[in-house]
Amino acid sequence: MSDHHLEADFNLPLRQGLTPALSPISATNPEPSISSQDWERQQAEWQKLVRAIARSANQSLDLHRMLQTATDKVQQVLQTDRVLIYHYKPRSKGDILAQSVTEARWQAEPRSDLTRQFRALCRQINRSKALVQSGGFNIDTSSRHHFQIQAEVSIPVIVQDSLWGLLVVHQCRADRQWKAWELNLLHQLAIHLESLIQQAELYQEVQRLNTNLERQIQARTAELQLAFEFEATLKRITDKVRDSLDEDQILETVVAELAKATGVVGCNAALYDLEKSTSTIHYEYTNDLSPYQGRSVSLEAFPEIYNQLLEGLSFQFCSLMPNPVRGRVAMLTCPIVDDQGVLGDLWLINQAFCRYTEQDIRLVQQVANQCAIAIRQARLFQAAQAQVKELERLNRLKDDFLSTVSHELRTPMANMKMAIQMLSVALKQAGTMEGQEQRIAQYFQILSKECQRETSLINDLLDLSRLDSESQTLNLTPVDLKSWLPAITQSFTERLEEQEQQLKIQVSHPLPPIVTDLGYLERILLELLQNACKYTPARETITIAASLLPPKEADQPWISLSISNTGVQLPAPELSRIFEKFYRIPNNDPWQHGGTGLGLALVKKLVEHLGGKIWAESNTNETCFSILLPTPKNAL
Repeated sequence: MSDHHLEADFNLPLRQGLTPALSPISATNPEPSISSQDWERQQAEWQKLVRAIARSANQSLDLHRMLQTATDKVQQVLQTDRVLIYHYKPRSKGDILAQSVTEARWQAEPRSDLTRQFRALCRQINRSKALVQSGGFNIDTSSRHHFQIQAEVSIPVIVQDSLWGLLVVHQCRADRQWKAWELNLLHQLAIHLESLIQQAELYQEVQRLNTNLERQIQARTAELQLAFEFEATLKRITDKVRDSLDEDQILETVVAELAKATGVVGCNAALYDLEKSTSTIHYEYTNDLSPYQGRSVSLEAFPEIYNQLLEGLSFQFCSLMPNPVRGRVAMLTCPIVDDQGVLGDLWLINQAFCRYTEQDIRLVQQVANQCAIAIRQARLFQAAQAQVKELERLNRLKDDFLSTVSHELRTPMANMKMAIQMLSVALKQAGTMEGQEQRIAQYFQILSKECQRETSLINDLLDLSRLDSESQTLNLTPVDLKSWLPAITQSFTERLEEQEQQLKIQVSHPLPPIVTDLGYLERILLELLQNACKYTPARETITIAASLLPPKEADQPWISLSISNTGVQLPAPELSRIFEKFYRIPNNDPWQHGGTGLGLALVKKLVEHLGGKIWAESNTNETCFSILLPTPKNAL
C-alpha cells in the first residue's frame, strides 16, 4: 500500500469548531475555545501525524508498531509526559499496547494498576452509553499520586461501533490546561485509529489464516509423504516376498525389511504347529537384542497372548515384569493369517519408551497378509513339486518295469514265433491245414497274428525305453523325398483300394535332400500313414505333403512334412494328449481298430531324436499331423 493511499485514508478535513463539551473526550482543565491560529497549527500537526503513521503502516502492518508510532508522534507534538493506548478486554484488565514517555520513571507497566482504572472507565462508558464529562479526573486519587498524574485526557477508541479502548494523555510534571486544538487533534486521531486498527487486525487475521493454511498444507503434505512412504515400503516388501516361492526366504526377507522400515531394534517371524500347540521362531533380525531364533514355546503357556493371535488380532504391549534376557521392551505382534487359519506371527521389539504408530501397525498388518499369501503359495508350490517328483518317480518305475518286462518277454516271444513257424511247416507237410481241417488253419492264423502283435508291442516298448535313455545313435544319410515318398507308400495301395480311400502326394519344387536317419524317418511315416488309414472313412482323402521352409535370421532351414486326412476331426482338448504313452481318445474309435496307444508316443520320441518338432491340428472335418525336420544350410 502506498503512502498516497494511506494519507488519503487519514487526511480528512478536521471539523472546525468542535468543542470539548460535544466531543467524545474526557479531559481535565480544557480550554474553552479554539482560535484560528490554533486551528492552522492543528492542521499542520495533523498532517505530520498522518504522514508519520502512513510511513509506519507502509513499513509494516504490525498493530503494536503502528500504535507505538502514533503515541510517539502525539507525545512529540503535544510535549506531554505520557501518551498510551489502552486495549479494553471485558474479561480481563486489558493491555497497554503502546506507550511513549519523556522519562523512564513515568513508564507504566502493561498490566499495572493503571489498567484497572482504564477498565473501570471503559465499563462506565459502556454502561452509560455516554461520555464522562470534562473537567474531572477519571482515575482515583491514590493512583493519580502513584503515577504522578497532574492532568489527563482520555478519548474512547471506537471500532465497528464497539468500544475498543482508550487514547490517554497524561501530564506528570505540572498541571496543564488542554487547548481546544489539542483535544480536537486527539479526537480526530482516535477516529482515524479505527481504520488503522481495522487494517492491522485484518492483516493479522490474514496472517493467521495464511499461517493456518501453511500449517494445514504442511500437515497434509506430511500425511501424503507418510502415505507415499508407506505404500512404497509395502510395495518393496511385497515385491520381494512375491518373487520367492521359498518359505524360508520369504520369512527372512519380511523380518529384515520390517525392521529396517520401522526402525525397531528387533523383528522375528514364528510359525505355528497347531497339532503340537507350539510356536517356533524361524527367522530373526536384530543388532542389539539377544537372539531368539529357533526358540519354541507352547501356545498354552501364554494364553493372554496367543489366544488373541489365534483369533487374528494384532496388539502392542509392554510386559509388567522385565524380560530376564532383554529387559523391559515394547512389543507389537501381528498374526500371519489367511482364510484357512493362522500360520504364525510377526513380532516387532523396541525400547520400552517407544510407541508404535498407527502407520507401523497398518504396515505390519499389510505385510503379514502378504506374507500369509506368499507362505501359502510356497507351500502349495512345494506340495505340487512333491507331487511332480512322485509322479516322475512312479513314471520311471513304470518305464523301468515295462523295459524289464519287455526284455524278459522278448526271448519267450521270439521262441514262440519260431515254434509257430516250425509248427506251420509241420502241419502243412502233414496236410492238416487243408480240406476239412480249415478251422485249424484259422486258429493257427489267429495265433500267429497275435504273436506278431505282442512282438510289435514289446519292440515298441523297448524302442521307447532306448529313446528315453538317449542311448541310440543316428545313422544319417541323405534322402530324396520326391522319390522316396511314393516308394514307401506303395505297400498301402491294396489297403487303400479295399477301404475306398484316396492318397495324394504333394512335393514342392525345389526340395533338397534331407539328411536324417532313414530308419527313424520310415518308422515315423509308416506309423502316421497307418493311423490315417485306420481312421479315414471311405471316399475321403489322405494327403502327404513335403516342402522347404527357408531359414529365418541365423536359424537353419527346415523340411516340412505333413500327413492329413479328411472325414475325421479330433476334440481340441485331446490334441495335446494324443502323444502321451498308452493314451487313447475316449469314444473316438467307431471302427474298433484297437491299439496300444504307443504309436504316436513313439513317433514323437523319434521326431525329437531327429531334432525335429511334431504337432497335431484338427478343424473343419480334417486332421493334420505336421513335422519339421532340420536340414543343413549347404543342402540348399
